[in-house]
Amino acid sequence: MERCCCGLMTPEKQAVPLQSVDVQVDVKDHVATVVSTLLYQNKEEKPIEAVFVFPMPSEAAVCHFSAKVGETLIVAEVKEKKQAREEYDDALSSGQQAFLLEESDQSPDIFSMSVGSLPPGESASIRLEYVTELDVQADEALRFCLPAVLNPRYQPAGTESTSVNVTSVPSSLVPYDLTFSVRVESPRPVSKVESSCTMDPVEYLNQDQTKASVKLAAGHKFDRDVELLIYYKDSHQPSAVVEAGQASAKPGSLMGDPVLMLSLYPEFPKDIMSSVSSSGEFVFLLDRSGSMDCSMGHGPQSGPRIASARDTLLLLLKSLPMGCYFNIYSFGSIFEQIFKESAEYNQKTMEEALEKVEKMHADLGGTEILAPLKHIYSQGCIPNQPRQLFVFTDGEVGNTKEVINLVKSNSGSHRCFSFGIGDGASSALIKGLAKEGGGHAQFITGNDRMQPKVIQSLRFAMQPAVVDISVTWDLPKGVSASVLSPPLTSIFQGQRSLLYAQLTGQSKERAEGCVTVKYRLAGRPTENKLNFSLKPAEDAGLTVHRLAARSLIRSLEQDQEGARWEKDDAAKKKIIDLSIQSGVSSSFTAFIAVNKTSGDAIQGPLLRRNVPLPMMMACSMPMPQMNYGMQMQSMDCYASLASSGGPVVLGFASRASSGGMLCADNMMDEDFDDTMMVKGGSRLAPQPKALRDPLLELVSLQTASGCWKLEPALATALSKTSQDLENKQPSMAKTEVWATILALVWLHGLKADAKDEWELLVMKAATWLRSQNAAGLTECVEAANALLGCSVQKEALGL
Repeated sequence: MERCCCGLMTPEKQAVPLQSVDVQVDVKDHVATVVSTLLYQNKEEKPIEAVFVFPMPSEAAVCHFSAKVGETLIVAEVKEKKQAREEYDDALSSGQQAFLLEESDQSPDIFSMSVGSLPPGESASIRLEYVTELDVQADEALRFCLPAVLNPRYQPAGTESTSVNVTSVPSSLVPYDLTFSVRVESPRPVSKVESSCTMDPVEYLNQDQTKASVKLAAGHKFDRDVELLIYYKDSHQPSAVVEAGQASAKPGSLMGDPVLMLSLYPEFPKDIMSSVSSSGEFVFLLDRSGSMDCSMGHGPQSGPRIASARDTLLLLLKSLPMGCYFNIYSFGSIFEQIFKESAEYNQKTMEEALEKVEKMHADLGGTEILAPLKHIYSQGCIPNQPRQLFVFTDGEVGNTKEVINLVKSNSGSHRCFSFGIGDGASSALIKGLAKEGGGHAQFITGNDRMQPKVIQSLRFAMQPAVVDISVTWDLPKGVSASVLSPPLTSIFQGQRSLLYAQLTGQSKERAEGCVTVKYRLAGRPTENKLNFSLKPAEDAGLTVHRLAARSLIRSLEQDQEGARWEKDDAAKKKIIDLSIQSGVSSSFTAFIAVNKTSGDAIQGPLLRRNVPLPMMMACSMPMPQMNYGMQMQSMDCYASLASSGGPVVLGFASRASSGGMLCADNMMDEDFDDTMMVKGGSRLAPQPKALRDPLLELVSLQTASGCWKLEPALATALSKTSQDLENKQPSMAKTEVWATILALVWLHGLKADAKDEWELLVMKAATWLRSQNAAGLTECVEAANALLGCSVQKEALGL
């Protein structure tokens, strides 16, 4: 008789040793310290090794790893990766307990945790700590994301593969619990905290509301990342924090000297900000891999990602200025382009592009982004038309570093703006593209609208590029600053720029310093100054030092990776030494802990157990044959997926001997279209086309020059009849002027909450109106207000 299995199980009826994950986040202004505690328990009759591969924010500085077994606490040390792996393997071979934490060789946002030789009935509590900066959003919120979803990494054919085996279960059956709590503290009051997940109400901890706490509600479904948006009552201001060095560290070293963290929020002259450039080459690169057919959000009304991307391209094309150049590329396993080379923007080319955009579907297979990027960079730049590249992807690629290095090597010819769509989008890829391309990164998750974030980046792209950036220091005699951050290559209005610097020496003269950032903007010399105290902050710990070390390590790794064909042992040694000195992980080091006090050697064969993890796939589809030697350890989950409609959960085992990577995109048929799949591979009838959003309906009618025409479609978009529009038209007004005024009054009066989306195209319309020198504008505005039930002032229209 077969023995009955009890407790947490994988689809192969193997016990899952991970019981629970507890995450505590401590946010101080714009920096978060994250402590994760993972409880493992071996309920089997033999010793096990548990392997857990999970996502991390790419900018995180992992600074602590320890294990508690019984009453014994084992704190891990940072060592060179090869040495750490050897020590781990040696410990397991000799029957000792060992714990290993290492960063993926392919991408800095994936980590692998190995818990070795856990005897039958034994428990181990693993503590992992990291610090990270919080990104500023378009609405001035600070964004924290706990990546709970790890999408599979698509590995293009013919590239080096880090082989992994896949363990999968439906996300509703993830066999461990997550508890998540956040404490926020700032000099400014906390106005609100929002989340993509269900949270308990915010609890304020003091009367002036500068301290608050919030918790994740019970029953988290593991179908999304845990995203928090933190709003402070006052807008962000430049700030400086000096942190004292570690008393035990050598003076003159990074950890021994004070370190300064500068948060700069540059303010550009208003006359420059009120105008936008009418030149530029705008290249849009859109992911059309199979997974773009997945839902944008978590609600029943949420449409597919590809549909949101099409709507966004409509807004982008309508917002471009006359006289610029543009092209649209789309990619999957192959890539396509609308024009052979970038075309001048006018009514004819805009209409041709929109017609092709409407026919774009998620039907190009995998996520091979390198080939279209190489093709774009092979095209010569157009004189006096600065190239601006916009990349939209929900995918994960196995060759992240290669892609980022390509962008970096072409950074002198363009700016790159990147958009991560959906839960699980690789932060290393999205942020790396923008950082190395001198642009700006955005993430669109949950029920976020893609359009306002993309239009904000278009505004950045249409601002004059900031050039000749320099940083100068005014410090007391005897004190010097060594900048630890990469050089500033891009500055945007209202966006934070962070600088880390090591302060060496002492002075009795004064306890203040000043930093000046100088640059040229639209040919005009501009500078921003910040005075700061040199007195170290109290109770700051070593957070700033670790963030500074992480910044320097990432910069050195990028340089080393860029010169990978030239063996640079000196650079590698510098990274390893810095990592060990600071206790912050790197691509060349790992955390290793060995329990040398565990007494008798652990007997018996060691069973490997891979801990499952969520992989977001919100669309149902059939299971095709795996390409590129991919293996799936269990198909049981797919029957569950087909019957439940839930996302799939994947767990990755590190250092496997064979197999490839499972990719959501590879599960899609090359000819996958808008019809939905059900169990058995049969197709449902295509769904009727959804009604377009009224705002997008109106926007779609605008011409490239910026005006609207008086036509039945405009009347429909305004919920009026053609007769209504004709009867109310002032006698002296031209029809196109009247139509354009109607559209502008409707946008300002009835869609003011979407101003971030339509602001640029309205500026273009106002420019067109001014160029007409039209009579009767005041009468047109009054008549439009009366017809549409609005009260918009003529001045508000930019007239």
